Parts: sequence; structure tokens; C-alpha cells
Amino acid sequence: MIVTLIVLCEAGFWVLLAAGLGLRYVAKKPRLGAAVLLCEPLLEVVLLVVTAIDLKNGAEPGVKHGLAAVYIGFTVGLGHSTIQWVDARVAHRFAGGPPPVKPPKYGMARAAHEWRTAARWIVAAVTATALLQAAVWYVGGDGDSGSLRMWQQKMLWVIGINLIIAGGYTLFPKQEPKGRVGAGR
Repeated sequence: MIVTLIVLCEAGFWVLLAAGLGLRYVAKKPRLGAAVLLCEPLLEVVLLVVTAIDLKNGAEPGVKHGLAAVYIGFTVGLGHSTIQWVDARVAHRFAGGPPPVKPPKYGMARAAHEWRTAARWIVAAVTATALLQAAVWYVGGDGDSGSLRMWQQKMLWVIGINLIIAGGYTLFPKQEPKGRVGAGR
């Protein structure tokens, strides 16, 4: 049931996003579109509550419970930037908005961009790790929390990889090719 709910939450995210942006740009109802977009966090609340109830009713903590925590964490860390990314493209395509800004390719501007991206991923991983730890405490010493701990280790890898990528762009910034006009783009 938890895995099905995760799939439904992901589908619901994209349905609410499409409906909210459709109302905003196609139906010319920006307030109603914003209201629909603000309903998206309710999906994660439902998933969190159902997962807690499942554990409370004696379900053995498993991969599905860990996946639910990771999904919620990634929605917290990356959901807003995903909505902004899609919104910019829809505004440009359907509402005459400016073209989406592309990330910088070179130098310290690229490094700063990578650190902002890493920060979003780290927020996602830390949120997931905290939810996983809450689930471990919730289950207590009587249950097998090995699968939840496994997900926590994976989140530490996510943090480490993002720090390495951002650090790499900082220590070894990509240089713009010689003779190219428009530095930093």
C-alpha cells in the first residue's frame, strides 16, 4: 500500500503542477493556480500520516517505509525548485514570458550555481535522514530498523556526492574557451 501511495503522490504532484500552471497561464487565473500549487504539500502530509499509521499498526519497517521518508525529503528539498523550473518554461512557452535563464557554464558563477544545487540536495537528504531517524525511534528497539538505517546511509552518500561535485567546481573551475565572447554564460 505504501509503494502505491508513493506512486500516487508522485503522479499527484505532476497533476497538481499541470493544473496549477494551466489555471495560471491558460485560464488566466493566477490566484486559483497558486492555490492549486499550494495543495501539493498535502500529498506529503498524507503519505507521512499513512506511513506512520502503517508502522503503528505493527508493520515491520521495510524498504517501502524508507522510500516514503526519502520521497518526502526530496519533495521538501527539490519540489520548490522543480516547480520554479517548470513554471519558467510554461510562462515562456504559453504566456510570452522571458526565456528561462540558463545556469552559468564557467568560473565561479558555475561554482556558486553548483553550491546552490548541492544545498537543495543536502536539504532533501537531511530531511529524509531526520524522518528516517524519527521512524527508527518510533519503531523502538522491538522492531528491525535495518532497512531504515540502510536508507540513512544512502542519504549520507547523496550529501557526500553533492559536496564533492560543488567542491570540484570550486577548486577546479571550468574555464571559458579562448576567443569566446560573453564570459560567464
